[in-house]
Amino acid sequence: MTSTSSKPHDLQALDTLTGGAFTAPTSGERAARIRDWLAGNPSSEQMQEVFKELSGRDKGAARLLREKLDEIKRAKGQEAIAAEWAQKAETLLAQSKLNIADALAWQRDAAKAGAPLSREPLAGLKAQLAERVKGIEDLQHRAQVHREAAVLLAQRFEVLSTKGWKDAQAAEESLRADVTHWQQQAADIVADANWNSLDAKFAPQLEASKSQLLVVSDSFHGALAQAVAAAADAAAPLPPVPVWADELRAARGEVVAPKPAAPARPAAPKVDPAVRAAAQDAVQAALAKLEQETAEGHGKASAGAAAALRAVLKEHGKLVDAPLEARVHAALVAAGELEGWQRWSADKVREDLVAKAEGLLKRPEGQALGGRKMQETLRALRDQWKQADQGGVPNHALWKRFDEACNEAHKVVEAWLEKVRADAAEHRALRVALIEEVKAWAAAHAGATDLKAHNRALHQFADRWRDAGHVGEKVFAELQPLWNEAFGAARAPFETAQKASVERRQAMIAEATELGAQPMLRIDAVKALQQRWQHEAQSVPLDRRHEQKLWDAFRAPIDEAFNRKTVEREKASAAMSEHDRHVLEASKALDAANAGGDAQKIRAAIAGLEAALRGEAPAPAPATTSDGPSVGATGVEAPGQAAAEFGESAEQTPGSSDAEATPSAPAAAVADAPDLVAPADGADASARSDSAAHEAGEAASVAPAAPPKPAPKPVVAMRGDDRPSSKKAEAAPAARGTGRFGDRRDGGRPGAGGPGRPNDRGGPRPDARGGDRGAPGGGRFGDRPPREDRGPRLGDAAFRAQREALERADMALRKLAAQAHGEALTQVLGAWEQRDAARLPSVQELGRAVTPAVRTQWSQAVGAAPTAGASDAAEALLRLEMAAEVPTPAEQLDARRALQLKLLTKRGDPTPAQTWGQDAGKVLAAAHDAATARRLQNALKALLRK
Repeated sequence: MTSTSSKPHDLQALDTLTGGAFTAPTSGERAARIRDWLAGNPSSEQMQEVFKELSGRDKGAARLLREKLDEIKRAKGQEAIAAEWAQKAETLLAQSKLNIADALAWQRDAAKAGAPLSREPLAGLKAQLAERVKGIEDLQHRAQVHREAAVLLAQRFEVLSTKGWKDAQAAEESLRADVTHWQQQAADIVADANWNSLDAKFAPQLEASKSQLLVVSDSFHGALAQAVAAAADAAAPLPPVPVWADELRAARGEVVAPKPAAPARPAAPKVDPAVRAAAQDAVQAALAKLEQETAEGHGKASAGAAAALRAVLKEHGKLVDAPLEARVHAALVAAGELEGWQRWSADKVREDLVAKAEGLLKRPEGQALGGRKMQETLRALRDQWKQADQGGVPNHALWKRFDEACNEAHKVVEAWLEKVRADAAEHRALRVALIEEVKAWAAAHAGATDLKAHNRALHQFADRWRDAGHVGEKVFAELQPLWNEAFGAARAPFETAQKASVERRQAMIAEATELGAQPMLRIDAVKALQQRWQHEAQSVPLDRRHEQKLWDAFRAPIDEAFNRKTVEREKASAAMSEHDRHVLEASKALDAANAGGDAQKIRAAIAGLEAALRGEAPAPAPATTSDGPSVGATGVEAPGQAAAEFGESAEQTPGSSDAEATPSAPAAAVADAPDLVAPADGADASARSDSAAHEAGEAASVAPAAPPKPAPKPVVAMRGDDRPSSKKAEAAPAARGTGRFGDRRDGGRPGAGGPGRPNDRGGPRPDARGGDRGAPGGGRFGDRPPREDRGPRLGDAAFRAQREALERADMALRKLAAQAHGEALTQVLGAWEQRDAARLPSVQELGRAVTPAVRTQWSQAVGAAPTAGASDAAEALLRLEMAAEVPTPAEQLDARRALQLKLLTKRGDPTPAQTWGQDAGKVLAAAHDAATARRLQNALKALLRK
């Protein structure tokens, strides 16, 4: 009962202790408060108590406590282990005689025990032990090398003993100095601090080598002194060296006795066959073991088997026959090669690793490794070194070079880590400042009405948070809940408005469904509903996908209703009228004429199409004969002279480029080529422009008289508003200007006694803009002259066919006119170059811009001999360029500016745009020049199009 009653009190105390972690509403907030509490470094007892209560409530928040407790436990355990192994290392270093095996075992056992060897103090102790071991191994190596040096010196004495005494006398001083130097090095080895740590065998071996070398040296010097004395005095005794003694005897003239023959070797005693067989079996067993280990490639095992075989051979070597002895020697050689190969291969791998480590900082400029890449490379190199040490004897000399290179390269990693830590601190401060900024902004814009600006600001804050830089996982886990809280508070008004907007749109979708289900579609209601939707979409932005789904749901019932209406309209207009068929046939005839490329046929087809549009019945097609001209549908003869009038390509003048020879814009080469204007699109797009009707009438003037206009057929379908309420009885239109200013016109709107829509073709339509302001007798408030009858109303297919055919015809005529313009301009330049007036084009070919008088002046200028007035021609050419508004060459810009100033002083004279024909005649009267011809062509190319 006591524990139960005190539990709420404990929970309240723990909640107060942790800053409200137990009463937080969400798991993220609990984790954030636990993280803030842990940042204050609470005691282990408090963390244990909080973890015990929180583990059953929120495992995510309790995981933070468990990790912190485990970390503390590991830290305490590692501290105890580090202290234990540090004491062992200090004990080893304090010993005067250090065993290498104990030092290596310390590092191995410490690593197995989990001691932190990479941190102090164990890192420093490990380095000291490694240096101590390295010094001991180096001293052992020096002692072994010094023993070998003593043997080599003794061999030199022996070699000199086999030569003449004079040669030995010449090398005596060098040998004496080498022996003295050897003794000094031996003394240094013995005086080293690590001498006591060497194996006990090295001291007697070095002392024996020293004693042997001194005995050999003293004997050599004593025998040499005796030889020198015997050479100087014949009575002196001979030296104990046989070669020197024989040499001295020969010098004294004594006879040298021959060497006695070597005594015969006594026969070996017979051995018991059983003893020999036992020896053979022992050697074969050891040999088989060695061969097996060598074949399997076991370096360490083969070394042990070889040592065992040598021990057996030392005991039973005399009892082994020759074949078995040969096998034994071969196996020992193979085992030695295997051991040496493994040692060599391990050293080869280590040398490669040393080269790689030393080359990390010697890379070419621009290829240096970054901090992270350097860290990964160093880790990989050290792992490879550990693998190499497992298969062979350690090489401390190479390890020292490798470790120094890695430590030097690790400075790059340290600098990178320092920069990463600095950047992380900066990024953390930036993110904290951004959180505070979002909080302040949310408080200032709590009642914002401009939701689009509010949404843009939220997106900008989110982008800034995403681009605020990298931080560690712990820091990010600490800041992310704070950011979510601040950003959620800033986004709350916008989300509320979005929720209300979605509800309003759902209501509009239901309203659209009701409108679409009605038998008669209310256009005004649909437009009003669409405007409401657009206003809602512009006021409150939603997610793109969600908004598209809502729009599709809103549009679907209205589209379905319009589709039903379209299907009904198409059924009503399925039967094509006779008038539509005539227009379609005339449109096809015009397309055929466009494909032929004959201007006369195209104009005749246009006239036929215009007649069909006015409701005139086409004339019956006459029979064609083989030798008679062909007659088109409108009864107009189509002579085959289009090819002569409109050439397919223009000849190039000398010195002109292709771009100059072919104009790119339509010109006025064909004076009677009408400018066709395509009808406008829309509900009233069947009306054509006045200019197109006027020019079509001119083109049709050459056709035979049209038959009387048939009575118009009743309209089957009407475009535009087809509601039953809009179909009113048509009344005669009233004349403009009959009432007072401001009175409403008769027929201005449906239902007012007028003809219905203003654009109906059933009768004259009033002009909402005040009538034809340019017509004679008409004014802003005057009567409008009656307009021509445009024929019955067209169906959709016929209307589109005639419109597209007229557009293609206009393009074809413009293209032919452009070709004719280019050919005419080329003929003008060619006539000027040849000085042949007969080659000059006619007035019709030159176009409307050139009058007969101007053409006569050009003909006279081209036919006469070139004049000498070069200045007049240059000024005329400048006036042409000014009239055509084309650029002047750079070298003539000063002259053009001077001419412009001159023209400003003569305001009463005609402008260059008015006298360009006479100026062109002056240029043609001068001599032909390629540069002048190019400038003239550029100017006339623009002027002939006007």
